[in-house]
Amino acid sequence: MLLRMSSLFLRTLREDPADAEVPSHRLLVRAGYVRRIAPGVFSWLPLGYMVYRNVERIVRAEMDAAGFQEVHFPALLPREPFEVTNRWTEYGDNLFRLQDRRKNDFLLGPTHEEMFTLMVKAEYSSYKDLPVSLYQIQTKYRDEARPRAGILRGREFVMKDSYSFDIDDAGLQVSYDKHRDSYISLFGRLGLDFVIVSAQSGAMGGSASEEFLAPCDSGEDTYVRCSTCDYAANVEAIITPVPAAIPFDGAPAAHVEETPNTPTIESLVAHSNEYQPRGDRPWAAADTLKNVVLTVTLPDGSTYPLVVGVPGDREVDMKRLEAVLHPGVPVPMEEAEFVKHPALVKGYIGPEVLGEESASGIRFVVDPRIVDGTRWITGANLPGRHVFELVMGRDFTADGTIEAAEVKPGDLCPACGSALAMARGIEIGHIFQLGRKYAEALDLKVLDENGKQVTVTMGSYGVGVSRAVAAIAEQTFDELGLVWPREVAPADVHLVATGKDDAVYAHAENLASELVAAGLRVILDDRRQASPGVKFKDSELIGVPTIVVVGKGLVDGVLEIKDRATGERIEVAVGEALDRIVSVCRA
Repeated sequence: MLLRMSSLFLRTLREDPADAEVPSHRLLVRAGYVRRIAPGVFSWLPLGYMVYRNVERIVRAEMDAAGFQEVHFPALLPREPFEVTNRWTEYGDNLFRLQDRRKNDFLLGPTHEEMFTLMVKAEYSSYKDLPVSLYQIQTKYRDEARPRAGILRGREFVMKDSYSFDIDDAGLQVSYDKHRDSYISLFGRLGLDFVIVSAQSGAMGGSASEEFLAPCDSGEDTYVRCSTCDYAANVEAIITPVPAAIPFDGAPAAHVEETPNTPTIESLVAHSNEYQPRGDRPWAAADTLKNVVLTVTLPDGSTYPLVVGVPGDREVDMKRLEAVLHPGVPVPMEEAEFVKHPALVKGYIGPEVLGEESASGIRFVVDPRIVDGTRWITGANLPGRHVFELVMGRDFTADGTIEAAEVKPGDLCPACGSALAMARGIEIGHIFQLGRKYAEALDLKVLDENGKQVTVTMGSYGVGVSRAVAAIAEQTFDELGLVWPREVAPADVHLVATGKDDAVYAHAENLASELVAAGLRVILDDRRQASPGVKFKDSELIGVPTIVVVGKGLVDGVLEIKDRATGERIEVAVGEALDRIVSVCRA
C-alpha cells in the first residue's frame, strides 16, 4: 500500500477542536482521522478508517482463532423480542425507537442478546449441538444523554459482541474462561495496557462479570486495586467490608441540641466539638450521618422516594447507586417533591421519621458501615437542631443496606483487608455469565442426554472496536501527536521528502516503491508546496511508528530513520536503507 500525501484525502489541523475534552478526541480530529457530524456521531476519514479496520481485523482474527463463529444481524430490530425480555421498557431513554410506515415499532440495536438467543433456538434442539459460541462485529446505537470524549462515548459505535451457549453451568465456565483468554491475547496484540476487574452486569443481567479496563487518566471508569492481593474491581462492584457490631449497653442516651450556623458537615463537626464533645475523642465527619433524599424513576415512568444514609465524610456515588437500582434512575429530590413529604425537614432529616414502617413510609437504606452500636450525629427532624449519640440498633433501624457511598483511596480490600489504591480507566471489554435469563424469557431449550428438555445457559462477551481506537490513542500519544503501535497504525513507514531538489523526490518515490514491494505500508509525503517544518509536524501528529526522512543528507549518501515512539534517530547509508527500514518494521 502506498499513500501519497499530495492526493490523500487528509487535512491536518493546528488548533484543537473546541469541544474536545480528552487527548484522543483532540488528536484524532487534528490528525484528520475522524470528524464530528452530530453530538456523539463521527465519520471516519481514510487514515482513521484504516486504523479502525486494523483493530477490527485483529479482533476478528482472535475470535476465529478461538473457534468462535461469525454471524451478522441487522441494526434495525423489531420490538417484540425486547418486549418479551422487558428491555423495551428497561432501556428507557437510551433506546433509539422508530416506526415504519405501518406504525410497527422498531429499535436501533443497543445490543443483540435477544437476536442471538432466537437464532440458536431456531437452529438447535439437542445437547449434541452444544457448546457453540457466535459473534458479530456490528454498529450499535444508544441515545446517550451526554455523549462526550469523541469516539470514546458516542451514540453510534461498533462493538464485537459474542455469546456462548452451553448445556450446563460447568460448560458456561469453560466458555467464559475461553473468551477471557482470547481477550487477553486480543488486547495484547492491540498494544493496550489493561487490567481485569470485577464488575456489575448492569442492563445485561447475569452473575459473574469482569471488565477489561485500559488505565488512563481520562477514563470514565474508576477502579481499585489491592496493594497486597490480586483483588481489582470497578467501584460499582466493590463490596464494602462490614465491621462488627458494637455493644451499646453503656452508650450515652441520645439528646437533641441546637446547632445554629451549621450548613455543612465541617461546620457541624466544629460546632459539635466545641459545644457537645464526646469525651473519648473528637467528633469527626465520619461520625455524622448524612441522609440523602432521592427520587427514583422506573422505566414505566412511575417514581418512588428513597433515602440513603451514608457517613458524613462520604458522598453518595450516583454511578454506584444507579448500578444497584437499575433499571431505576435516581436523582436528588426536587423542592416540589419535598412538599409531598411533610415529615422531611430539609437539611435536618433524621432516621427516626424514615423507613417503610414509619409515618413517612419512605424506604431508608444505609451504607454497610452503619452497623448496630455505631453512634451518630444526624438531623433531629427539627429546623436548626441535630440529635447526638443516636445509636444504630437502639434508636433507629434501616430497611436494608446499599452499596452507594463513594469509594476512597485507602479503603479496605474486601478480600484481604489491605489498603486499596484507585485509578481511572477506559472500558475496552466486558464479559458476563448471563446464565438463563434470556434463554428462559425466549424459551431456548434443548433435549439433554436423557431426552429431557433443559434451558440453555449463556455468556455474553463484548469488545468496543471503535472505542479501542480511542483507547490506544489515549495510552500512546505524546506532546507531538499520536503514536500508533505498528499492528494498528495506518502505515508502517511515513516517508518524508524535503526540500526542492528533484533528486530527493525521485529517490523517495523509488524507496517508497521498494518498501511496498517488500510488503510494507507506506505514506509518502511528496507535497512540493509544504515546508519541511509542516511535513515533520504532520508526520509526528499522524503517528506512524517509523518516520524516514529523505532530504539534504541525500547528497552525503545518508537518510534518517526516526522511531516515533522513542524519538531515537539514526542515519543510514542510502544503499543500506531498504534493508534497515524493513528490519526495523519487522522487528
